[in-house]
Amino acid sequence: MLIREKLIKTELFHDLTDEQLDSLARLAIPWNYELNEILFEQDQYAEFLYIILGGEVSIRFKPYDGEEIQVARVTEGGICGWSSVLGRAIYTSAAICTQPCETLRFRGRELQKLCESFPDTGVIIMERLAAVIAERLSSTNEKIMQMLSHNLGGKNQIARRS
Repeated sequence: MLIREKLIKTELFHDLTDEQLDSLARLAIPWNYELNEILFEQDQYAEFLYIILGGEVSIRFKPYDGEEIQVARVTEGGICGWSSVLGRAIYTSAAICTQPCETLRFRGRELQKLCESFPDTGVIIMERLAAVIAERLSSTNEKIMQMLSHNLGGKNQIARRS
């Protein structure tokens, strides 16, 4: 399957024009990962945005003073590694394959340049990226609150037993 056809199946690029898809396809780097292979580590230099074409990726965050938590699962058509497009120096989470994965990678700098050169395309991509980020952050906040509630509940039970 051509890269253009793969892009059409993603939430980020699903209804772009042929011209827009051709521009993006030129930047896409097909890349496959094995089970348990790491796409990127937390605090690693943020170079690529990843489109997951098949498989599953676990997004994990490790607070400096706590245990690592899974904050999201990214499946077919989803994205991860947006720090690279937002101009962030490092990834704020890690991404690990929980299944073998087929991906398309985009260098963040190249995608930024495309968005600057073609503002109509840039607005669409950035609006969709913002929607994905907002949804993911909402889910992450819920998971963190659950973890905190669980931890606080456990401490309260310990205190009551003493």
